[in-house]
Amino acid sequence: MSAPKRNYNKAELIKKDLAHHMPAQADYSHIEARGGSTIITRADGCNFYDIDGKEYLDGMAGLWCVAVGYGRKELAEVAYEQMLELPYYNSFFKTANVPAIELATKIAGIAGGKLQHVFFNSSGSESVDTMYRVVRRYHALMGQPERKAFIARTNGYHGSTVLGASLGGMSAMHAMDDAPVPDMHHIMQPYKFNLGFDETEEAFCDRAVKSLEDKILELGADKVAAFVAEPIQGAGGVIIPPEGYWKKIEAVCRKYGVLLVCDEVICGYGRTGEWFGHQTYGVTPDIITTAKQLSSGYAPISATIISSDIFEVLKTKGEDFVHGYTYSGHPMCAAVALKNLEIMENENLVAKTRDITAPHLAKALKRLESHELVGEARSKGLLGAVEIVAEKGTNKRFGGKEGKAGPIVRDICIKNGLMVRGIRDSIVMCPPLVIDTAGIDKMVDIIEKSLNEAKAELLKI
Repeated sequence: MSAPKRNYNKAELIKKDLAHHMPAQADYSHIEARGGSTIITRADGCNFYDIDGKEYLDGMAGLWCVAVGYGRKELAEVAYEQMLELPYYNSFFKTANVPAIELATKIAGIAGGKLQHVFFNSSGSESVDTMYRVVRRYHALMGQPERKAFIARTNGYHGSTVLGASLGGMSAMHAMDDAPVPDMHHIMQPYKFNLGFDETEEAFCDRAVKSLEDKILELGADKVAAFVAEPIQGAGGVIIPPEGYWKKIEAVCRKYGVLLVCDEVICGYGRTGEWFGHQTYGVTPDIITTAKQLSSGYAPISATIISSDIFEVLKTKGEDFVHGYTYSGHPMCAAVALKNLEIMENENLVAKTRDITAPHLAKALKRLESHELVGEARSKGLLGAVEIVAEKGTNKRFGGKEGKAGPIVRDICIKNGLMVRGIRDSIVMCPPLVIDTAGIDKMVDIIEKSLNEAKAELLKI
């Protein structure tokens, strides 16, 4: 149950927002021109409400994270109880706290295999930075300090720190920061609809995998530290790799002694119908980075999960691992995350996603493929995308350039009460894991309605 509705002074809040608050990834002049941000005041279940009382179905689970839905009283209670007992202590002075220890143990249990060691951070971006330092330290201790090159993918997203933005393959982020920093390299994304429209899935898969091997050989296998990629690219547009891609990628990494890192910040903790995305694809990474659904967004926490092979090298060949954050293993955040995972287990949300809601989403999206503006509707688990095209049966874009149609349809969806993202010309969705089949049908119905309303405007481009 969410908190009761409060009375706010909208005009005063907008004035303060424009004067002082800087929202994330925003065009501040545009926000001012539109009269301020949309102010969100409360949420419950799979819905949230703005200051005017308008209801939105949250097709993005906040920002890919609110697995158990909004208004979970048990998460608020455990945060309150932990803050009374031990609100904060650091992990720098050879100390630890009970929630952090228990959460690390729980994560190791669901990760399984050799992924048994957990370093806590506050965000996905920090989890990626931790991974980077672990990888560099590992190779140095193994007597291979020249292994400094990291390979990632075009349109991959690995956070907003300078390191994360450099490792990620977002051109707009690179342009803003004069990035990437040294030793960051990128290969093609496994985006068949855009890059292999006329190829067979097998041929495209082999070409995408070959791009990794080619890059390793170009750089020199003894110079490459790691390949880092999301099991399914989220912010890149819900790019679902072709069948067999991940097994072949893993084989290439093993062939050349390159560490395999799965960025599970979006896919982790049930999103794909397994606890982790790499489990969905049957591969065994050396490190995984996680955040978001770890606490359902109720508290800022992330976890970098490291294999025993790497940890043993850090422990036996080195001295201090000189790395950490003020809030690493924050007791309140860890307590909330632990309770969140307990809720997911008690409500069988991972199995529900795999067996009920993910198949229903796939079926619901399938009916959109007959729409004249839809080139492809795809999903994996509770991640989905709808490709908007100017000509049915092709991947041609409105205005002859990718990225014009997506924002138009997205804005109409939001007007119609559904929060989704428009990434280039894809409408992407990532609803809470607690959504039911009726909620999925409503989400897809609003997308269909919005596509119909957008047609006239799209034809003017």
